[in-house]
Amino acid sequence: MSHYKMHLLVCAGTGCHSSESDLVYEMLHDEVERKGLSDDVQVIRTGCFGFCEKGPIVKVLPDNTFYTEVKPDDAREIIDEHVIKGRKVERLLYLDPETDEHVLDSKHMGFYKKQLRVALRNCGTIDPENIDESIARDAYMALGKVITEMTPQETIDLIKRSGLRGRGGAGFPTGLKWEITSKNQSDQKYVVCNADEGDPGAFMDRSILEGDPHSVLEAMAICGYCIGATEGLIYIRAEYPLAIRRLRIAISQAQSYGLLGENIFGSDFSFNIKLRYGAGAFVCGEETALIHSMEGRRGEPSNKPPFPAEKGYLGKPTCVNNVETFANIPVIVQKGAEWFASIGTEKSKGTKVFALAGKINNVGLIEVPMGITLREIIYEIGGGVKGGKKFKAVQTGGPSGGCLTEKHLDTPIDYESLMAAGSMMGSGGMIVLDEDDCMVSVAKFYLGFIVEESCGRCAPCRIGSKRLHETLNRITEGKGEQEDIEILKNLGTVMKDTALCGLGQTAPNPVLSTLDNFMEEYLEHVNEKKCRSGQCRDLLYYVISEEECTGCMACTRVCPTHAISGERRQPHVINQEVCIKCGACMEKCQFDAISLQKDYPREVQLTTNNELV
Repeated sequence: MSHYKMHLLVCAGTGCHSSESDLVYEMLHDEVERKGLSDDVQVIRTGCFGFCEKGPIVKVLPDNTFYTEVKPDDAREIIDEHVIKGRKVERLLYLDPETDEHVLDSKHMGFYKKQLRVALRNCGTIDPENIDESIARDAYMALGKVITEMTPQETIDLIKRSGLRGRGGAGFPTGLKWEITSKNQSDQKYVVCNADEGDPGAFMDRSILEGDPHSVLEAMAICGYCIGATEGLIYIRAEYPLAIRRLRIAISQAQSYGLLGENIFGSDFSFNIKLRYGAGAFVCGEETALIHSMEGRRGEPSNKPPFPAEKGYLGKPTCVNNVETFANIPVIVQKGAEWFASIGTEKSKGTKVFALAGKINNVGLIEVPMGITLREIIYEIGGGVKGGKKFKAVQTGGPSGGCLTEKHLDTPIDYESLMAAGSMMGSGGMIVLDEDDCMVSVAKFYLGFIVEESCGRCAPCRIGSKRLHETLNRITEGKGEQEDIEILKNLGTVMKDTALCGLGQTAPNPVLSTLDNFMEEYLEHVNEKKCRSGQCRDLLYYVISEEECTGCMACTRVCPTHAISGERRQPHVINQEVCIKCGACMEKCQFDAISLQKDYPREVQLTTNNELV
């Protein structure tokens, strides 16, 4: 049992790490030693608390004081005031935007009130590099239970009754996948953890591995016991150095404790786990492409059947689940299928982890019960749209998802409801957009990502995504025609029906969903050559005010295309057909005479001869 009277938990997830949380830890640790408090106070690096917007975070136990936006220079004050004198450092406490009062404990913050942390249960609570702390939170208890008290089929039936579905995006029933793999006979089988999280703005799996790696290792061993596998592989992108380091430490510790390796818990069951590194290809999130990559081949999907459960890694039956799916397994075994099934909706059980990002006040990692609405997430947990701007859309499901609008805010978060609304659950990315975002540009951004990440194996994805992107590019450049909208619709539909894998089949979703919900913006771009949000640079115009222009000639000297003309001490004009919209003129002007406008005044448009019309 710990002899420390006080613990200082410092968030050491990647997000807080980038905000100098390591320096916060070092300063706190040094200050504790300098004041001779090392026997009573322990400073611990822990995993992600979730409230990334307010990081770095320091939590003080046992009084649960929650300090936000802590800087290295704050360390001395925390030790002097809180630890020694017992007085809270009020300026570091969270300030509730509604009541304008300081909040001491995270459970009273709007960000946490509607969350239910199951997969994230230990993140921000334990030292992820100390197996003893994981064991104190019941790590490997579930593994011991299934090995010593349950048969493989009984365990599989438990997972099936829980209703757990794959959290990687497809939502396939986890217990059923395990059962199918278990029934395929082979001299060797494999358990694979998909940690190749590639969605823009997504950091769910990374945070679980950084904050609670033993939950994933334990779940993989349970899966191995159920399907008859003795080896597990974690496919993780090399871009996750902190998660990789903590996984290596966790695997080594589990092996030294006899929780991985030979004859686990004195049984005849043996299981080992190795790491395999990905180079960051988005398509390798698809299970067959992932397997090919682990085998040293080109990371591209293959036709199904056969599915990996029948013929996967090295041609052997292989069960592939993602990080979040595995993180749910131990707690289901311990608390029971009925407990887990009581959370969520009829067809979508349990909780879901989301990376809430974009134009939202409370950027962070959240875990909520299935069935909660988008409105609750955005306005209660997320604290509303940043800067008081008007909500416009939310992109769910990453590049393969769709954009949902204000009319969808009361849509419950579950697999079927999101699909019916024209989007998808995906792995859990959720990016909020406001009135300043151009939906045509948003669709173009995601298609650009898909073009870069397509493996190129099938023509619908290889060629179709490129053509979609080219069409969107024409529209945002002001060169679009009415027929381009029909091209987007028809080509997107064909891709959904004919692409080889999930990446190509869902690639048109950002286009089709924005066409459904924001057709007026597409029509403005095509017919009026106008971008209401002012995000499409080619549809913006630099205009010189006759009243403000002094004729100083500064703008003419920096214009690279000589688009600006006029006499000295006389108002100047810009030839819009020559202007490349570089912005050099506006940057140089000292009189604020040049402005960027969404609508160019028709009464002062210029001909190619630079004559007013």
